[in-house]
Amino acid sequence: MSMEFGWWKKTPEDGKFQVHAVVHGGNIEWIRKQGHHTSWQPYNPTLDDWDQLIYEADKRLVRRLLSPKQLAVIHQLKAAGTDGKS
Repeated sequence: MSMEFGWWKKTPEDGKFQVHAVVHGGNIEWIRKQGHHTSWQPYNPTLDDWDQLIYEADKRLVRRLLSPKQLAVIHQLKAAGTDGKS
């Protein structure tokens, strides 16, 4: 089952943009979109983005929209995705 998470982010360099993380089958795809009439582009997440993803997933777990097994997959993806990054 595919899970999609999204939020807005603002940086001094890029301004305000949308970030989406799509988790499906043990894989994750990060994309971003800036502006209404622009297309989605690949995105390299920061540690703050991973923390925001975990936060969003925790909110869904409490409301039973996400299973503990699916949350564990996201934690595994974070551990694999942040190895060696600062």
